[in-house]
Amino acid sequence: MPAFPPEITQRQVGTPDEIARAWVGTRPNAPAPIRIVEYDASWPDRFARASTTIHSALGAAAIRVEHVGSTSVPGLAAKPVIDIDVTVADTEVEDSYAPALEAAGFELVLREPSWNGHRMFNDAGATINLHVFPSGAPELVRHVLLRDWLRTHPDDRRLYAEAKIRLAERTRNDPGAYNLDKNAVIDEIFGRIFAAAAEPTGDAEGAAAEDR
Repeated sequence: MPAFPPEITQRQVGTPDEIARAWVGTRPNAPAPIRIVEYDASWPDRFARASTTIHSALGAAAIRVEHVGSTSVPGLAAKPVIDIDVTVADTEVEDSYAPALEAAGFELVLREPSWNGHRMFNDAGATINLHVFPSGAPELVRHVLLRDWLRTHPDDRRLYAEAKIRLAERTRNDPGAYNLDKNAVIDEIFGRIFAAAAEPTGDAEGAAAEDR
């Protein structure tokens, strides 16, 4: 497993003020309370249906569509909201993707050019968070790294689930605080991901032994 460059290992986390300024239009006065539920086996199917819609809407403009976040990890408790990463060539050129996504039923709700060029769309029921990033954005890599690690490391999957349940109870009516407070456990897990990536492989160790 290769070690990762600083742009991947150094996570950028927005402040509450930055997140508040990112809202497009009027920010909801009464956001839905945080609700963590047991893993639902229908979540991959919900992603698959949404992915088909996205590909149909964007065509070749959708470079990659990935199911990320907690609903992409079998067995992990989560908010019942499907997180999807969509890679496009350049998020600054909104005319190349936003009108098509809006025509497909998604609404632009966040614009964060300073955070990996991020844009976020919701479906009508806010059951999908559609994250649009430009090609090469570090966050795309981190989302997949965390997803794949949690799929194969039950101890960290359990740690993350317990932290989310605990934080959801404490920040039930403040989704912004919930998302920010999760960063501590996420950073702890990423520490193990990046440490594992920096460890020499068995092949490299064997080659070194032969050289000796």
